[in-house]
Amino acid sequence: MNYIELKKAVLGLLLCTSCLFSQVKNIGLPDIRNYKRSDYKGGTQNWNIDQDKYGNLYFANNNGLLQFDGSSWKKYTFPNSASVRSLKIDDSGKIYVGGYNEFGYFEADTKGKLQYFSLSKFVNKETVKLIDFIWKIHILDNEVIFQSFEKAYIYKDKQIKILNAPHRFQFSFLVGKHLYFQDIQLGIVEYKNNQLIPLKGSTLLNNTEIWGIFPMAHKKLLISTLSKGLYTYDEVTGISAWNSEANDFIKKNSSLGGASILKKFIVLNSVLDGMIICDLNGQIIQHINHKNGLQNNTVLASFIDNKKNLWLGLDNGIAFVNESSPFTYFDFSFDLSTVYASIIFDNKLYVATNRGVFYHSWNKTIKENAFTLVEGTTGQAWNLQVINGQLLCAHNRGALIIKGGTVQKSIDNNGYFGFKELPNHPNYIIGSNYNGFSVFEKTTKGWEFKNKIKGFEKSANTFEIDKDNLWLKKDNLLYKMDLSDDLKSFKVIKTYSHLSSKSEGIGSIQRFNQNIYFQTKNAFFKYSQEQDLFYEDKTITALFKNVPPISTVTQDTLGNLWYVFNESLGVFIKDRYGNYKNSIATFSNLTGNIVNNYLSINTVDSANIFIGLTDGLAHYNSDLLKSYITKPKVFIRSFSFSSDTITQGNGKIENMGFKIPYTSNLVRFTFSTPTYENVENVQFSYQLKGFDEKWSPWSTLSLKEYTNLREGDYEMNLKSKNSYGIQSDVNSITFTVSPPWYRHFLMYLLYITAIIGAVYLIRKRIKIKIRKNKYYETIEQRRIYLEKESIIRQEQHHLEKEIEKLKNDKLQIKILTKDKELVNNSLQVVKKNKILNGIIHKLKDINTESFDDSTKFQFNKLNKSITKEVNADKSWKDLEKHIKNVHFDFLKRLKEKYPTISPRELDLSTYLLMNMSTKEIAEIMNISNGGVELARYRLRKKLELNKKENLTGFLMSI
Repeated sequence: MNYIELKKAVLGLLLCTSCLFSQVKNIGLPDIRNYKRSDYKGGTQNWNIDQDKYGNLYFANNNGLLQFDGSSWKKYTFPNSASVRSLKIDDSGKIYVGGYNEFGYFEADTKGKLQYFSLSKFVNKETVKLIDFIWKIHILDNEVIFQSFEKAYIYKDKQIKILNAPHRFQFSFLVGKHLYFQDIQLGIVEYKNNQLIPLKGSTLLNNTEIWGIFPMAHKKLLISTLSKGLYTYDEVTGISAWNSEANDFIKKNSSLGGASILKKFIVLNSVLDGMIICDLNGQIIQHINHKNGLQNNTVLASFIDNKKNLWLGLDNGIAFVNESSPFTYFDFSFDLSTVYASIIFDNKLYVATNRGVFYHSWNKTIKENAFTLVEGTTGQAWNLQVINGQLLCAHNRGALIIKGGTVQKSIDNNGYFGFKELPNHPNYIIGSNYNGFSVFEKTTKGWEFKNKIKGFEKSANTFEIDKDNLWLKKDNLLYKMDLSDDLKSFKVIKTYSHLSSKSEGIGSIQRFNQNIYFQTKNAFFKYSQEQDLFYEDKTITALFKNVPPISTVTQDTLGNLWYVFNESLGVFIKDRYGNYKNSIATFSNLTGNIVNNYLSINTVDSANIFIGLTDGLAHYNSDLLKSYITKPKVFIRSFSFSSDTITQGNGKIENMGFKIPYTSNLVRFTFSTPTYENVENVQFSYQLKGFDEKWSPWSTLSLKEYTNLREGDYEMNLKSKNSYGIQSDVNSITFTVSPPWYRHFLMYLLYITAIIGAVYLIRKRIKIKIRKNKYYETIEQRRIYLEKESIIRQEQHHLEKEIEKLKNDKLQIKILTKDKELVNNSLQVVKKNKILNGIIHKLKDINTESFDDSTKFQFNKLNKSITKEVNADKSWKDLEKHIKNVHFDFLKRLKEKYPTISPRELDLSTYLLMNMSTKEIAEIMNISNGGVELARYRLRKKLELNKKENLTGFLMSI
């Protein structure tokens, strides 16, 4: 590399470095976040701002000292004064504060809690009757200077030294290593070696208040006054007015100080119109006021934090201005609404919105002035395209040609969505409209309407054209349309509902890398005209493999692939080697604001990328991204247990291995990460080792509780992830949950001792018992022998009784058998007597008068013989006797169960048990059939049977 090339490379590197570290953008407005009193629970006015080394921000507020860690606000007050007017934080973390008649410092104790230590008590109250307000605090050469109007109180080596004002101080300012005071008569004086040295010619400003002094190049100072504007000072020329755009603004709106950004820009607060940021030439780069997002126009304090972002203390509230972000915005304050497309043409930035087409001059600087409406474009504008040197607008009113900020002409009155150039037809373009497609021809007068294409009448807003076909996606179908040679009709229209057998539906059509791709479920296909089929592009599909389901893809002028998923935006950034790197987290703050189905990406160059949003236009400078994204810090902000709290992030806390009693085994953690950009997208993940097996999912919640923890050692690990996907290092804290008293180590020793003692006693008792057992064993064996002998005798006696019983039972069975036989025989005799009685009755019916004497005698003799046989038969009494013998057990059980039953009813029960018929029972009991039924009814009633129960079955169950 020769000298000239090396010089160019170094110059390019310096320019690039300058660009990277000059974060203030002059295009659009940065993101502004307002914090109201209801957010921070404090007073209205915020007089001063500072930040500690852990990233926490502090505000001197009317109601006390406010602390903000990105997640929560805390308020600390003076013991005798609520208002804090000044603050300054030293390297050790002490927060010096001053208010009315009080000054001192807050410092974290061993548990991280901020405690206040008063220094004003060291002031001799006899010599100083009134301290008054402490307006400024400075740290210089190990001295802390607290400045009021009458005096400055210098704290060093735990002693207070008083510096009296020559006449009366106004305010004081620390510029580098130089401390300046404004005295109402001497002008600006510099504090050196415990003396106040006036600056030459500074008395010129005695009749106005100085609110800010800032460093400039060549050892110059910029002086900001309340009512006279801006002045510069150097040792040679003294004080002179700073003729600049910034000075005009301050003269008009009055200054309340400001801040310096990287010695390249100056923030100037105003009383009436917010604040401005100007460069060192006085040119205004940004102007932020109530109109474009600030909640209050009076800015009392400004502060540049460690990420080079801007904080504003307002007369009512606090504001965060994300100056270091690569994003700025054009919103309602620029008269923009939903943006569907943007383009730069003829050194103007044109924007298509739902309200019309707007434009702004383009010189890579767009500040607060609004965009201008292109006359004749009021209404819905869908697209803007430059084709063959002409700007075409696809509008609800038709196809419009715009030039010089006006509509030059309308080439068709039908509503249009967009235009495409026709391959192999350089003088023709096709426009998609509300009723299909039309052809436009380039003539000597520019683009002119040629004809409507017949054969398709539906509205079409998503289409592409290759050399063979026009492709359209509509209603989840893909249309392939073959255009006729004369461009007047579609010869063939074919539809597809899927691209392959494995996939259904059509996701999107897009053109990139000179090819048309058809996408469904993140799989990308090309079309083969020769084979009439879709085939997958494995390379592009693999590129989107780990991306959530996408809906739209577009390629910008740099070859980057932008895509939309779940109302979020991502991009595959193409490097010079043709490789792609995915970036999603960078655009997380745009989630929910992307216009669905109308992704608008206008890439002018890497530093100027415009993105259409639902509420305006975003400007993205990708060159600033590397310097903007840094690794966040994370803190376990508070660790609460047993009515005690450990706070991290206020100072260094010794991780002492905190012990928690088991009775209070509930622990509570709150998290913080001092990151203030897109705080709603900051996420946390945690793991309690000893309880959680793995890390928790990422969540925006900054609080976690654990209850009923068992005894043991635990380690709480925490990490955070900012809105750009950058993870912090792990922050951890260890603690131990003590066991309950009955599971304490000493109790286990006691348990072991008790067990050993019990084992010893038991063993000793066992030995004694064994000896006793041996003595009793012999006696027991003798007793067992005698018992066995006695048992054998008892069993022998029992067997003899059993044998005798068996003999008696056998005899009884024989008797019962005989009785049953007698019963049967008796029943036969009873039946015989019944027959004989029947014969007797029949003989009585025979008329014997017609018989001769001999026959008559024989007849009477026969009759008497039969009657004698019947009357002399005692079979019935034998029958009753035998029946009772046979059914003795049954009758006994029945009588025991129903003591009131009569003998007659016992007989009836026996007959019924023998299954005799009513007629047989009537004959045996010598009663009528009705009498038997009546006897049965009475028996059922005495046995307490209902109508459904069977009498005979019941008797058999007894």
